[in-house]
Amino acid sequence: MSSSSSRTDLEKAPETHITPREYDSEKESISPQPSTLEGQPLEKPPHHIFTRSRKLEMVCIVSLAAIFSPLSSNIYFPALDEVSKSLNISMSLATLTITVYMIVQGLAPSFWGSLSDATGRRPVFIGTFIVYLIANIALAESKNYGELMAFRALQAAGSAATISIGAGVIGDITNSQERGSLVGIFGGVRMLGQGIGPVFGGIFTDYLGYRSIFWFLTIFGGVSLVSILILLPETLRPIAGNGTVKLTGIHKPFIYMITGQKGAIEGAEPGVKKTKVTWRAVLAPLTFLIEKDVFITLFFGSIVYTVWSMVTSSTTDLFSEVYGLSSLQIGLTFLGNGFGCMSGSYLVGYLMDYNHRLTEREYCEQHGYPAGTRVNLKSHPDFPIEVARMRNTWWVIAIFIVTTTGFGFSLRTHLAVPIILQYFIAFCSTGIFTINSALVIDLYPGASASATAVNNLMRCLMGAGGVAVVQPIIDALTAEWTFLLLAGITLVMTPLLYVEDRWGPSWRHARERRLKAKADASAN
Repeated sequence: MSSSSSRTDLEKAPETHITPREYDSEKESISPQPSTLEGQPLEKPPHHIFTRSRKLEMVCIVSLAAIFSPLSSNIYFPALDEVSKSLNISMSLATLTITVYMIVQGLAPSFWGSLSDATGRRPVFIGTFIVYLIANIALAESKNYGELMAFRALQAAGSAATISIGAGVIGDITNSQERGSLVGIFGGVRMLGQGIGPVFGGIFTDYLGYRSIFWFLTIFGGVSLVSILILLPETLRPIAGNGTVKLTGIHKPFIYMITGQKGAIEGAEPGVKKTKVTWRAVLAPLTFLIEKDVFITLFFGSIVYTVWSMVTSSTTDLFSEVYGLSSLQIGLTFLGNGFGCMSGSYLVGYLMDYNHRLTEREYCEQHGYPAGTRVNLKSHPDFPIEVARMRNTWWVIAIFIVTTTGFGFSLRTHLAVPIILQYFIAFCSTGIFTINSALVIDLYPGASASATAVNNLMRCLMGAGGVAVVQPIIDALTAEWTFLLLAGITLVMTPLLYVEDRWGPSWRHARERRLKAKADASAN
């Protein structure tokens, strides 16, 4: 995305900068020049004591947990036809079981994310996984449509929290320079569920019946829960600080009982005030939506998510009708969508890290800092994080609109063509999700799980509405005109990106001043 307008605003802003320290790659910390005592610099504690490899290990653990939200939704797609026949219901009613899943998937993280920001990541991770396992066992034993709908909602309530809490863990242990690539890895591993889910769903449905899907999820979910219990430490900074606070009770992973907690310091304090669990705290993330920059970012991302959800949810019926495919064959066609999700998340994540460094160099040139100086929002509040995150958005959206336009018409051609187009649709939509996720965490670094939950809320509620109406729209307009219409809606909404790039930084600065004044008033 062009950054000229944002740079112009920065050049007009008053000079309130603090000369930054050089980036210490061993400590992975960014800070302004530290204060001194008797002429000797005081060493500022690192943002987190975990090494890069340890952070990668933790990202893999939370990514494996987060895979269950998209996996539980997508593994079910090839089974829709059998569900319809087995329960003697229409395809539209069968599709509503996807809609109810998405609605709860959007609502639940707002509660769980706020709870994890107050009580810790581990307790909520463990609790929600227990809910998820119970729901899968109940789904495997469900006997009618009502039970299927109810337990699909419970399944979503258990699995949906894993995304916002996983993002919270990443927000706890990373700074903005390294966050892009780790968010990309998190999204890529998580989106593996988009690729393998329908394949496994097709295999299980064809050979063992659709109920076997839920027994598989029960076993796989149990493995992930065990990995969390054994390996994942508490990371919430009001509890664990930067990794030096000694963990106890449920916040302590089993592995520490054997190895001990390396780097822990007796008597170390978190340095961050712990929040209380209240209904006000639970509902507080919804106030993020009244912030103009946050709302625009999430709204546009939700449009893209809705279009992508309408493509994927209609695939089973379209491919079955046009190409006469079986459940297993339909599951295999989702591989293009899945690989698009994974590659989009990985590539855009690493590009965001590159773009962050590029924006840093531009910022330093404008303000006369030495080449190689590392800065971020913490050291320099006027750093244009919107520019750093959104440079890739324009070409990603252009490809998304073109491929969505062609998807409906491609159904008149060879099967390979719509599968390839689904790859690019998924690649671009996941790229937008990755950009949005990183940017929202940057805008609210102290409440990353809650911010991600609000992101998920808006996307899933809009996506659920799209999934509910896509089949009637296709019946009325045909697939060709339906997806052309969806591409047109995306195109009409694209100017919102310019609005965010142009005015987002000034809105962010205004919010920071308002929150600072409120905090000062409370302190007095």
